[in-house]
Amino acid sequence: MTSLTLSLATEAETSDLGARLAAVVRPGDVIALLGDLGAGKSTLARALIQALAGPDTEVPSPTFTLVQTYATPGLAVWHFDLYRLEDPGEARELGLEEAAEGLSVIEWPERLGRDLPHTRLEVRLSFEGTGRIAHLTDCDDWSTRLDGDWRPLP
Repeated sequence: MTSLTLSLATEAETSDLGARLAAVVRPGDVIALLGDLGAGKSTLARALIQALAGPDTEVPSPTFTLVQTYATPGLAVWHFDLYRLEDPGEARELGLEEAAEGLSVIEWPERLGRDLPHTRLEVRLSFEGTGRIAHLTDCDDWSTRLDGDWRPLP
């Protein structure tokens, strides 16, 4: 298991992390975004999806719809926001099984309980002063993809 901690001083650096993750995703990947309200989960998800689908792609938060899908070149992206789920069983109706062939970006993944895929990259965002900290934890084969310099780009 690989772990990586990054300091994200600005919203732009959070977006940059999303774009950089987009460059290394593969079909079947699950990215679990954890953190308090306002920690930057939606910002990171939006940047990741726009990096794959195009910068003009509108990426609303799926807080009320619970899931949004995007057709990108070679990869279907499923963006889940499970904040409003009260029971993990409710998630089965959202298409988690169908999403397994594409990329699943899941905000509030802890709402899945035992149904959270074991094979995933966890990105835990937390507040630090006026910025954020991102803790990336590899629960799969991400270790080789996370090699190298992940500091924010200048």
